[in-house]
Amino acid sequence: MSVTAAGGFSAAGTSCGIKIGGSPDLALVAAEPVAPVAAAAVFTTNRAAAAPVVTSRANLLATGGRAAAVVLNSGCANAATGAAGLDAARRTCAAAGAALGVRAEEVLVCSTGLIGPQLAVDRIERAMPGLVAGRGSDPASGGAAARAIMTTDTRQKQAVAGGDGFTAGGMAKGAGMIAPNMATMLAVITTDAAVSPEVLHAALRAAVSDTFNALTVDGCTSTNDSVIALASGLAGPASEDDLAVVL
Repeated sequence: MSVTAAGGFSAAGTSCGIKIGGSPDLALVAAEPVAPVAAAAVFTTNRAAAAPVVTSRANLLATGGRAAAVVLNSGCANAATGAAGLDAARRTCAAAGAALGVRAEEVLVCSTGLIGPQLAVDRIERAMPGLVAGRGSDPASGGAAARAIMTTDTRQKQAVAGGDGFTAGGMAKGAGMIAPNMATMLAVITTDAAVSPEVLHAALRAAVSDTFNALTVDGCTSTNDSVIALASGLAGPASEDDLAVVL
């Protein structure tokens, strides 16, 4: 099981036509029932942050650290795309928000793939209603989301861990350009622990420091790195230290 392992979350994956050949390229992770929950993120330290990073940072600031869903696409990084790229990231959030019944600011967005080309956001918008309607809380749905974020990965990357009365599940992508500070990777982690956005953010930063930020493959950095955590609160309170270990 993956991002659907923790109580209170659903996931889905589909093909919207960004990748050639019909490979899965669009994923969703959403709170169930759909409503904003505590959210936190650690993003790239690259000063040329891609449009999805800029948009997600702004959305977390606007909501005070709460989100109802994360939308991720592969095949196009939506990086070095200027104003049109920012518009595409915001339109992705708006499309997901409309389909889920939440505000655009309550959706976070990630992209991975080729740097430079403009994102075919119209394809994402057309696919969004079906993606949202097809979400589920079962392992297969989590696996579909994990497949849809793969680029040069040769296999899905999923994990589940248990804490003192709570569970965390996650999915990630990343195969090359990995250097200290998460280069060219995306991850979404869900937990049913009941914590504030501030505690979730502190625990996530501590976890990333000892994991993703300790990896080096070829020394390059990236524009899109994002690790996002959502906490449904269904399992009751958890300490920051315990949560950091499990994340």
